[in-house]
Amino acid sequence: MDFDVVQGDITEQHADALVNAANTDLKMGGGVAGALREAAGEDIQREANRKSPIGLGEAVETGAYDLDATYVIHAATMELGGGADESTIRNSTRSALARADDLGCESLVMPALGCGIAGVPLEQGASYIFEEILDFDPATLIDARIIGYDDESFETMQRIADEVRQTNK
Repeated sequence: MDFDVVQGDITEQHADALVNAANTDLKMGGGVAGALREAAGEDIQREANRKSPIGLGEAVETGAYDLDATYVIHAATMELGGGADESTIRNSTRSALARADDLGCESLVMPALGCGIAGVPLEQGASYIFEEILDFDPATLIDARIIGYDDESFETMQRIADEVRQTNK
């Protein structure tokens, strides 16, 4: 499946599913998780609490509440206070895509899972994510967007996306 790299704030995106870079306890503290919780309202954290914990690399959905989406898919790339690695990024990306597809979603917006707070450099993490998306064979998902918040992350992900696409032709 192909994907687009876009720039902006994930909380302002319209899609069937928005993906949260989650920890296994689904505690929505800072980073992408905190932004999603703040924009969605506290009910998202209450629902996430009922569904936690989940395993590393797994994904579970909650309602999107005040976000312009149907679902938030929480993809666990790290344990609370821990870090991510190639395996957790690849597994959580596959799990988020599969969960969205199982839910009948046609569109999804995903941040750079496992990068930033979780410690994997953006260049590496983005390449893992992009490779997994390109390998994914969806039933319903037709619009996958990977979002970079600022100019630097967006430009880096655009470059990495071009490189991964060239390598996987």
